[in-house]
Amino acid sequence: MRIRWPRRVSAQVLRMQLAITVGVTALATGLFLAPLSHELDDQGMHRALAIAQTVAADPDVAQALVSSRPTPDGPVQAEAERIRLATGASYIVVMDTHGTRWSHTDPGRIGEHVSTDPSVALGGKDIMQIDRGTLGRSARGKVPLRDRSGRIVGAVSVGIAYDSVRGRLLAAVPGLLLYAGAALAVGVVAAVWASRRVQRATRGLAFADISALLDEREAMLHGIREGVVALDSQGRVRLVNDEAQRLLGLDGDAAGRPLHALLPPGRTTDVLAGEAEGSDLLTVSGSRVLIANRMPTEDGGAVVTLRDRTELELLGRELDATHGLLDALRAQDHEHANRLHTVLGLLELELYEEAVDYVAEVADTRRASAEQVADRVQVPLLSALLVGKTAIAAERGVRLRISATTWLPDRVVDPRDPVTVLGNLIDNALDATASEVEVELRVEHTTLVMRVSDDGPGVPPELRERVFTEGWTTKKSPSHRGRGLGLALVRRLAERYGGMARVGARAGGGAVFTVVLPEALAPAEFGADMSAALPGGAR
Repeated sequence: MRIRWPRRVSAQVLRMQLAITVGVTALATGLFLAPLSHELDDQGMHRALAIAQTVAADPDVAQALVSSRPTPDGPVQAEAERIRLATGASYIVVMDTHGTRWSHTDPGRIGEHVSTDPSVALGGKDIMQIDRGTLGRSARGKVPLRDRSGRIVGAVSVGIAYDSVRGRLLAAVPGLLLYAGAALAVGVVAAVWASRRVQRATRGLAFADISALLDEREAMLHGIREGVVALDSQGRVRLVNDEAQRLLGLDGDAAGRPLHALLPPGRTTDVLAGEAEGSDLLTVSGSRVLIANRMPTEDGGAVVTLRDRTELELLGRELDATHGLLDALRAQDHEHANRLHTVLGLLELELYEEAVDYVAEVADTRRASAEQVADRVQVPLLSALLVGKTAIAAERGVRLRISATTWLPDRVVDPRDPVTVLGNLIDNALDATASEVEVELRVEHTTLVMRVSDDGPGVPPELRERVFTEGWTTKKSPSHRGRGLGLALVRRLAERYGGMARVGARAGGGAVFTVVLPEALAPAEFGADMSAALPGGAR
């Protein structure tokens, strides 16, 4: 029958921890017993040597060895037995220089030659050893025996039964195993506690499930069309997917670095860091309009999702442009209807010459106005924008005029960006309840300077930076898109060119918005546009 191993992470961790605990306990016990056995042997040999030295230090023993014979009832045997019984030694053998026993636990062996080599001790050196003799294996100590003059007259050999040393070791094993068992029990309890913690943390999943979840998470994070940025409690980036890197312009090694070190100060950084509250927050990153949502996590961090709304914003602006075109056509239709009614009245009154003069005057005025814009602004997209905005301004009762110093040759590298900037500035001025709006376009080498002024209420000094912040507006939002992005996009476009956008006060009241776009125009050829350098473009 095949053993089925547990699949859950907690069960596998418990099994591994129990195996480790048992193995470590057994290893620690073995490592403790090994030196303990050696230590007990060493203690036995030192004890035997100490007893032998004590016997050898007795001058009566050396004197009796010299003056008597080796007999069971001799003084040497009596003294040796007395000391043996007092110390608990297995034997005490006193021998002469020929190796003949003068004492022994078995009196019948007195007078015989010792069973082990006594030459080392008779040579004047102490010796300790574990050896086997006639009384079995024992811990031994041998010392030379000297008379009063220091001459070696024999040797003393003392043995402690090895079984007694082993018995001490075996006697220590139960206590040691008791401690080892207690340590094992503590280890098992700790392993079970750790397993429960792991089970709660992993929610009872198996390693294969966790691995599959990680693979699925990676595929999902890098496959979705939304940007995902995960932050820890310290504001460091824990995870950023491919879409977030693209939307925020981050490099591949963003993980582990603080958010403020990756992004410049601004609304985008504030939204990601949680300093701006709310849902579906609008922000501008580079030339992209993003919608951000931030969800806090239990560990104090957060997960931020980013959606690219640039295309939707562009569609909204195209819809605005379409509405603007419709407004301009409606205004022109209204104006043409009034003029036709006037002509019809003149004809009905039979004022034919006055009707001809009126039609000629209106035609000349419209043609002169359009030609004036086309002469001063030779970029077709920008001139068409100005003509359309003029009609819208006229319907609102606002006069939109082109400054006498305006001059823009057809050298703009990408007219779409200036159209976006100028359209936003004019719309902002028309919404300022002004009665007059003035547009000035100037060229300084390859730099385009756009200035739009109005005679409205103006912008207070304390708000002149906030008006360029995305999401900030005093206007009512239309149904198809949010407000507060036009001037923010204007500044971002200017900064992308390396220029700037600012607002100031207009002389006499109102506001002046100035945008500088360096390198927005291609360099002029030598002598080109020189005849058109003056306003009006004399050619």
